Amino acid sequence: QVQLVESGGGLVQAGGSLRLSCAASGRTASDYAMSWFRQAPGKEREFVAGITWSGANTCADSVKDRFTISRDNAKHTVLLQMNSLKPEDTAVYYCAARVFLLSSTWKSYNYWGQGTQVTVSS
Repeated sequence: QVQLVESGGGLVQAGGSLRLSCAASGRTASDYAMSWFRQAPGKEREFVAGITWSGANTCADSVKDRFTISRDNAKHTVLLQMNSLKPEDTAVYYCAARVFLLSSTWKSYNYWGQGTQVTVSS
């Protein structure tokens, strides 16, 4: 079992920045690929960014050049630095984990955090 706890969400004006953090604990958390997903009201959950144990990472086209994902395996933490935020980035952001391989499909993830709200005002 892996437990995930997100933090760092909040309210920010358009153009501002936030940094989300996901703390992982439990069974060899560093063996897992970690990703961020988001879900806005009335929309499907979508992939934002993901990172493997070795640090290989990818971001969705909608956030590329604005968001950066990183991880600290020693601290079992994954960070999502979000810059130049837009109102359309407003959503609940979830941290997720799955064994080894990275995937942009939310249904393939075994473990989820409780989510953290990000609201970007115009």
